[in-house]
Amino acid sequence: MNKQLRRSNYFLLLTFLIFLNSCTSIDAYFGGKKESLNTEKTSFYIPTGTGIEELKNLLLNHKIIDDADAFQAVLDYKEFQDNKVGSGKYIIDPNTKYNTLINGFTLNSLGNGNKEVEVEITFNNCQNIKDIASKVSTQIEMDSTTFVNYILSDSILKKYGFNEAKIGALFLPNTYRAFWDTDHEEFVSKMAEEFRKFWTPDRITKLKQVGLSSQSDAVTLASIVYKEQDKYPEEWKTIAGLYLNRIRKGWKLQSDPTFRFCWGDELDGVERLTYEHRDRDCPYNTYIYAGLPPGPIFIPPADVVDAVLNAENNNYMYMCAKPKGDGLHNFARTLAQHNRNAAEFQQWIRNRKR
Repeated sequence: MNKQLRRSNYFLLLTFLIFLNSCTSIDAYFGGKKESLNTEKTSFYIPTGTGIEELKNLLLNHKIIDDADAFQAVLDYKEFQDNKVGSGKYIIDPNTKYNTLINGFTLNSLGNGNKEVEVEITFNNCQNIKDIASKVSTQIEMDSTTFVNYILSDSILKKYGFNEAKIGALFLPNTYRAFWDTDHEEFVSKMAEEFRKFWTPDRITKLKQVGLSSQSDAVTLASIVYKEQDKYPEEWKTIAGLYLNRIRKGWKLQSDPTFRFCWGDELDGVERLTYEHRDRDCPYNTYIYAGLPPGPIFIPPADVVDAVLNAENNNYMYMCAKPKGDGLHNFARTLAQHNRNAAEFQQWIRNRKR
């Protein structure tokens, strides 16, 4: 009798478990058939470290789903754990089934979500590393302060062969593609790879031919060329040739943007520069110190670096803004010719004041 009772209890328990599992499967089946609320393609971001509860709340708050229980039923059926959530950016199609959503968010063997998409990273018009950090951190998950501390650390500077003044040369302004959850280490690694791609054997040969000793020297000179002329690219090679002539002769570059750099933001909005401005003593002031400054005064576009590597073979030693203020320059081989150009420009300034 006891055996028969135990057998009956066993079958009752087994039947209950089968029923329970059937209910779970049914819930998961109908939950998987439910669709997202969005009626248009929607960008959706999952931060690094997001677990299941945070994921459900994000989906609810962004009005992607409206039934957390049904979503959870599908997660349970799939035995989906916190460590399976793939961080990053996703594009959710209209009326996507819950089952499809979860499959897309699932972390794969490459470390990405199955349906994770890349984003564009664009940075230009940056003066220094902090400017790069500020712009890039709005486009990917990377923290700007962490990036700056990382890239300026002794170990990373040593790893990539730069010092603090020259590290800006590692970054070539452009538009790149990467996953949104890219962190500071991955971003720097990507920029280092782009740097290696840019500096082909042909460019290294040209670097030596123009008489520069390192890639950072080329970027430093390019930064000066660009700050002298940011409107008319047709002058870049001419200006580069002029400054290379001065370097070869051991002359001071006497570039206004370099002493302006010494003042930081203090000269923002100041158009008329004086001898007082020019005489500020800092290592970047090429009116005081011969040769190139310690590093770039700007993060120049790659096209300007190429202009330096393909500099015009000229005999110019001086440059002066042309009258009319159109941003173009007169170039001169001799000081006498330069003085005439300067006098012409000064006369134009005086006439404007009248």
